[in-house]
Amino acid sequence: MTANTVDLDLSAPTSDDAMESTSYIQTIEAVLTSLDQGDGPLVQKNAEGHLWTFKYGSVDVYVQLTGETDSDTLTIWSPVLTLPTKDEPGLMKSLLEKNCYDTLEARFGLSGNQVIVISSRILQDISAAEISRLMTIVATIADDSDDALQAEFG
Repeated sequence: MTANTVDLDLSAPTSDDAMESTSYIQTIEAVLTSLDQGDGPLVQKNAEGHLWTFKYGSVDVYVQLTGETDSDTLTIWSPVLTLPTKDEPGLMKSLLEKNCYDTLEARFGLSGNQVIVISSRILQDISAAEISRLMTIVATIADDSDDALQAEFG
């Protein structure tokens, strides 16, 4: 897996505390802008927080921020294959092996009828570098995996 790195010009907090809440949104939007390979990221804001969507290679990537406190969650996911597929036992074995060796802080999972790549983290003590890394890992693994999974199991 080759992960792109994102250089952010964000001021670090002056103390050892986690990033200030306004920095979460700014950081996410800076990373989105650098990773997006489509017509620009889309954002939805509602009572459940923020939901961004962006294009990375051949996949759509979703970024959800549930709020702006230390106990809120940042979740990044990308669908890579629709179920049902041929050889689902073989697919499940392959995904478990990938989870063990290839996915770093992300993992493959099932959501409804979709195989997804996902990573989730509470905001407490999260840094701008971690936000960038999580988004980059999910986007890269999803883009690197979708065509191969579709060809083998689709």
